[in-house]
Amino acid sequence: MDTRNTANSYGSIAKWLHWTIAIFFLGSYVSVYYRHWFTAEETPENWIALQLHLSIGITLAAFIALRILWRITNKTPDLEPGTRLEHLAAHVGHYALYAIMIIMPITGYIGTSVDTEYFFLFDIPKFETTKLYEVLVTQGMGISFEEFEQPIDFIHTNLFGEWIVWLLILAHVAAALYHHFFKKDKTLIRMTIGNS
Repeated sequence: MDTRNTANSYGSIAKWLHWTIAIFFLGSYVSVYYRHWFTAEETPENWIALQLHLSIGITLAAFIALRILWRITNKTPDLEPGTRLEHLAAHVGHYALYAIMIIMPITGYIGTSVDTEYFFLFDIPKFETTKLYEVLVTQGMGISFEEFEQPIDFIHTNLFGEWIVWLLILAHVAAALYHHFFKKDKTLIRMTIGNS
């Protein structure tokens, strides 16, 4: 299998990045929902779940950056035959997913009030303690972290995290299954077992 994309299929690197990011997004949600549903505040279990969520988020940011760079430097396979509306929906859906993949890790990092114990190996300082925060927020906006955190947390948790991310993922999965079972084209195969 080729590492690079072709007109007919995704290469092994694009596939690996796609499925790795999907698994990490799932891990991010599992950790945060486990924390909210099954742990009490101020307990070791709650802290571990939070730190896993933060660690996964930072890892996601790195993989997403790699995926965007890979997409910029690689040909995107041609769309399968379809209507103009289907092609428009595919483009809009992909751009929306990329936007979410960028927004969620950034808002997660800049809106957290604790350092990240990265998979309990080393600490990554919270945004509030960085020079960039001081320049942009303290000096630039002239507001406290609590004032800064509130809208960021709303974007990360309420606006995108609770509904929009899930709806986009469900739409993405539904579209892949629609192509595979109803249109019977190679859209899903190209991101799984298809050869370049």
